[in-house]
Amino acid sequence: MSTTTLLVRKDKITETRLHTSDDAPLADGQVHVRVESFALTSNNITYAAFGDAMNYWQFWPTGEDGWGIVPVWGFATVVQSLHPGVAAGERLYGYWPMASSAVLQPTRLTEAGFSDGAAHRANLHAVYNQVLRCNRDPFYTPDTEAVQALLRPLFITSWLIGDLFADNDFFGASVMLLSSASSKTAYGTAFQLAQRPGIEVVGLTSPGNTAFCERLGCYTRVLTYDQLDQVSADAACAYVDFAGNADLRRQIHTGFAGLRYSCSIGGTHVEHLGSAKDLPGPRATLFFAPAQIKKRNADWGAAGLGQRLVQAWQAFAAKASNPAAPWLTVARHQGPQAVQAAYAEVLAGRGDPALGHVMTLN
Repeated sequence: MSTTTLLVRKDKITETRLHTSDDAPLADGQVHVRVESFALTSNNITYAAFGDAMNYWQFWPTGEDGWGIVPVWGFATVVQSLHPGVAAGERLYGYWPMASSAVLQPTRLTEAGFSDGAAHRANLHAVYNQVLRCNRDPFYTPDTEAVQALLRPLFITSWLIGDLFADNDFFGASVMLLSSASSKTAYGTAFQLAQRPGIEVVGLTSPGNTAFCERLGCYTRVLTYDQLDQVSADAACAYVDFAGNADLRRQIHTGFAGLRYSCSIGGTHVEHLGSAKDLPGPRATLFFAPAQIKKRNADWGAAGLGQRLVQAWQAFAAKASNPAAPWLTVARHQGPQAVQAAYAEVLAGRGDPALGHVMTLN
């Protein structure tokens, strides 16, 4: 057997190549999974753009200097197991390499799932090391795998962003400015914020995506980037930066005297990524979802947090996949070349925001 992987050059993430290698025999305690479907979104572009700063390259090391593997969320099936607690044929949800298969070393097993105990992941955040058994997963339904792969990890980030603001009384802001408003994480956040009384949610986007953002119905109003002057400069506002555009961030920090809080979530505008140093107003921070998970686990317990997330996910998924007015149409890509082409399309930001890309290298 062999595994095909999409490799990305770390210092130039527009450059990719396909690599196929023979699989080594499993060691005792390991399992071999076939990665059968995963989503590719701007969230994955963030993993690549911040691969060194946030250690994303370390989850699936390549052994090749200068080349990395972008992690993806999706579903896999166990094809071989040398671990007594994991059976061949099990369906799993987790954080996979952009590859046709992967080898895991299950540890800390429960009925719900396990962690990957590979040595290179020992110091990485536990949230990304968790693998869930689909037959025990309260989020899982077989007919919504594509929607789960596309929206579930983004939605959890979105929910946590909304929770961070609610937990801190919105840092004194009443107007929320969300860049890259057509991105899934942004409109998931807007969906949460729109449920909070007294909060105006302003989506910032390009002219070509304005109509899509307005159709979603979760933004109080939608503005193009050159319409920022329609928001009062004195408004008590917070900026949630999904674009990672350094020029836009500086424009907001210098133009809004009432800016109370500024955080960066990702980098959909890869060509404009830049430093957040030396900006007027509040210090621009980088939002890290696992930190808020850790806090809420302490506040509510893991079960309490899980219950809140499942309830919120069900409401969001029902809205996003409503047959009468779906927010998302699934586009499927099969095979190494198709995956490579889809990566280039998503990276370039050329995609239709109403399309969700689900793919497999198999």
